Amino acid sequence: MDVLDVARWQFGITTVYHFLMVPLTIGLSIVVAIMQTAWVVTGKRHYLAMTKFWGKLMLVNFAMGVVTGIVQEFQFGMAWSSYSKFVGDVFGAPLAMEGLVAFMVESTFLGLWIFGWERLPKRVHLACIWAASLASTVSAYFILSANSWMQHPVGIEFVDGKPRLNSIWALLTNNTALAAFPHTVAGGFAVAGTFLVGISAWHLWRKHRDSSAEDPDRRVWSSSLKLGAWIGMISFAAVALTGDAQGKLMFEQQPMKMAAAEALCHTEAPASFSVFAYGDVSRQDCENVKSITVPALLSFLAHNDFSTEVKGVGDLIHQYQAKYGSNYPVDPKLGELSGKPIDYVPVLPVTYWGFRFMIGFGGIAAAAALLALWLTRRGRIPRTKWFPRLALLSIATPFLANSFGWIFTEMGRQPFVVVPNPSGVDGVWMYTAQAVSSGVSVGEMLTSLIALTTVYGVLAVVEVYLLVRYARAGVAGVMPPPTDTEKSEDVLAFAY
Repeated sequence: MDVLDVARWQFGITTVYHFLMVPLTIGLSIVVAIMQTAWVVTGKRHYLAMTKFWGKLMLVNFAMGVVTGIVQEFQFGMAWSSYSKFVGDVFGAPLAMEGLVAFMVESTFLGLWIFGWERLPKRVHLACIWAASLASTVSAYFILSANSWMQHPVGIEFVDGKPRLNSIWALLTNNTALAAFPHTVAGGFAVAGTFLVGISAWHLWRKHRDSSAEDPDRRVWSSSLKLGAWIGMISFAAVALTGDAQGKLMFEQQPMKMAAAEALCHTEAPASFSVFAYGDVSRQDCENVKSITVPALLSFLAHNDFSTEVKGVGDLIHQYQAKYGSNYPVDPKLGELSGKPIDYVPVLPVTYWGFRFMIGFGGIAAAAALLALWLTRRGRIPRTKWFPRLALLSIATPFLANSFGWIFTEMGRQPFVVVPNPSGVDGVWMYTAQAVSSGVSVGEMLTSLIALTTVYGVLAVVEVYLLVRYARAGVAGVMPPPTDTEKSEDVLAFAY
């Protein structure tokens, strides 16, 4: 194992872990803002209870997201300094916007929201959570703009061997970013919806099991469950539609990624969509692979018709070699890869199964949301044990779908860290092997990998503990009943 392999494992572990928090923060913050809006407009207690309960869980997740996200910036300089030098003139603008505009607004107004209960006027306090939640979404857009530039470089000129940004507007309106943003936000709402369904279903079942008396907080959980289920259903439909748009861009911009997603080793016209494959998908000739397919569906996903030709891995290898070279440059910084042949094919088992796990877990989450709506129709409460257990387990499915989606997106572009734009400026690409820091040893990289993985493991235990603790506490954990002689304290404001 060399420095490049360890650096990739380190970045993959820390980034996937961090991205577990991102979609929940994006989706849940807006959902909490909607709940508080309903309370301000109607004055109904159960909307206030929903706002405080789900807001508390959102804040725990937000705090962990901030802590784990900071490490990403350090890694750019420590493990990927060559990459940072190459993209620095481009990434400076969107990352500065994310930090100075979006994150500063988000953290400022979130602080006002946390400590502003019963101190700020209701509508001003409501505006704070809306400002924080929308800033969180805008923050995601700036990050996605930077990532989308790596997938499809635009708005630059090539100066002294490095890309230089000459149009921030072109970067921010990159069609790759415009497709990725709604897909990511929809994924965030899918996570939030399933989160609401799982915890609410458990509380409804627990209250019904423990007592035959009417639960005063039953409306909190039933309303949360239905809201979560509807959010889940709508967001999963949005995920499918936006994912289709991304697939068509992938066909144009990164044809090797599309071929790898299907383990399509030979060009087909029309091209079939592989539902399930068995055999050795790691071989680039696919001689031992058998697939259950849907005829012509891949052609439709690629180009909206049922006859388009989709290039296979074998033909694309020759095209890539002709355009970008057959061998790595002779450069001591590349180590063992200096002057060696370039493997333009991503790891097929990772891309093929990552794509299917993304779709599969998303489908399971959508089915769970639909089941929740059906079982709780007309105010019914399921009396069986399997439903709350299934609902709790389903919380993991959209998280897994998001994670596998990102793994597929990033692994599918290999061996590039900056993918060449087929119609863009010649020479603007970077191999992953060129991006890693040259002055870092294997031992140093392994030490940081072990240290960060250990710290992240501890943080995972802490976050799960806090989320479970506050989720189990229910409404009483954020709105304890007032005594006869004193006013109820604002639990949310002093909990953090």
